[in-house]
Amino acid sequence: MTVTTLEKSAATEAATVEFRGLRREFGATVALDGLDLTVRPGELLALLGPSGCGKTTALRMLAGFEQPDSGDVLVDGQDVTRVPAHRRDAGMVFQSYSLFPHLDALDNVAFGLRMRKVRTAERRARAAELLELVGLADQGRRFPHQLSGGQQQRVALARALALRPRVLLLDEPLSALDAKVRLTLREEIRRLQQELGITTLFVTHDQEEALSMADRVAVMHVGRLEQCAAPAELYGRPATAFVAEFVGTMSRIPGRLSDGTVEVLGQRLPVDGAAPPVTDVDVLVRPEAVGVRAGGDARVIATAFLGAATRVTVRLADGTEVKADLPTHEAAAFGAGAAVSVSLPERPVLVAERTR
Repeated sequence: MTVTTLEKSAATEAATVEFRGLRREFGATVALDGLDLTVRPGELLALLGPSGCGKTTALRMLAGFEQPDSGDVLVDGQDVTRVPAHRRDAGMVFQSYSLFPHLDALDNVAFGLRMRKVRTAERRARAAELLELVGLADQGRRFPHQLSGGQQQRVALARALALRPRVLLLDEPLSALDAKVRLTLREEIRRLQQELGITTLFVTHDQEEALSMADRVAVMHVGRLEQCAAPAELYGRPATAFVAEFVGTMSRIPGRLSDGTVEVLGQRLPVDGAAPPVTDVDVLVRPEAVGVRAGGDARVIATAFLGAATRVTVRLADGTEVKADLPTHEAAAFGAGAAVSVSLPERPVLVAERTR
């Protein structure tokens, strides 16, 4: 499948999107608490966070389905905060597909063009072109009930692209699909987005989805932006304890702060970033950073085969549980009940206030 001349022309118009001080309250609940965020032209930015963090509210404000109590939404510097949804020049794909059951795939894709009074021949040609773009060239005459979930979502994507939007909005579009289809479709969405060069905002609560698809990921928590960064930076250099624990797996190991360093597991390590104003802290560590050796006062309590790596869960003498990802051939030596010791590499670590 290739990008057509028609779609390439749309790709040159990728927009900059800005959220400035967005605040939205629903009764006593603050959905957005002063959101400031910029989506760069042509990038795919994922809004990631738990349910209720405000990510969908932000997306709906960009689409024009919600109005902020204060703050502004700008597209290429133009304030669109009060512009009706149908004039936003944005295409949206929902989790539920939202296809018209009485229309076949071709007519579903062409529906928006028909509403804009595009001539029959032109809209059918464009709809057929987009179905080919999403790999459904031979499914145009099938109705939604005759298509799989993945195929329906591709039709929904083609329909969103039919009007050549400058911004594409994806509201958890893969969450209703099974794991294998979800993996395939997220790769196709990313390929299409890169080929078309369209500015895209993608809402998800699935961290793997966000990290594998996005140019940058904006992690949200209780209406606030915790960190916005490229996936590798977000994973390797989380700005807050919430980001560290929400993105990927993280163990907390008790430590003691002193003079800008922390004592943990019998080691003294430098602190990465700002340290809390307390002495007793938790050191946050990824499982791939934990070393395991035979012999010691810790015990292996579980192992989980992950393919090339095996996750080994170790209980320290004080009851703390630590996860370590080891090459599977090495992990074979550490069965449940094995006496071991654990260590951390000699590099700065992230610390947070102790939770227990």
